[in-house]
Amino acid sequence: MDSADRRTVLAADRTVLAAERTYAAWVRTGLTSLASGVGAKKVLGGVLPDWAVVLTASVLVLFSAACFAAAVWRELWPDINAPKPEVRRLPRALLLGLNGFLMLVALAALMGVWFGETGG
Repeated sequence: MDSADRRTVLAADRTVLAAERTYAAWVRTGLTSLASGVGAKKVLGGVLPDWAVVLTASVLVLFSAACFAAAVWRELWPDINAPKPEVRRLPRALLLGLNGFLMLVALAALMGVWFGETGG
């Protein structure tokens, strides 16, 4: 393999690793939004009207579900056609299973926001 081919493979490896960092950032943002939505339900109760608390918490929890979906979408269907990297990609089953579970958690949190008690 000549020098240019090796640099191309290394560039493909860096692209895969950058995509994994992006995936982790989407999941981190989703988890933060999920925790903020659940926390807003308790913290803002008694400070804002109930409808505003439920709306704020719902938007945050729904945003978390969107982040989990975007994480999988961006990781499994990237916009690039890079050469075959040497680095192994994350397994599809792991990505779909983990993010599917996180979306179920977000759905459960949304039910808690809608039907749980407001306030602390």
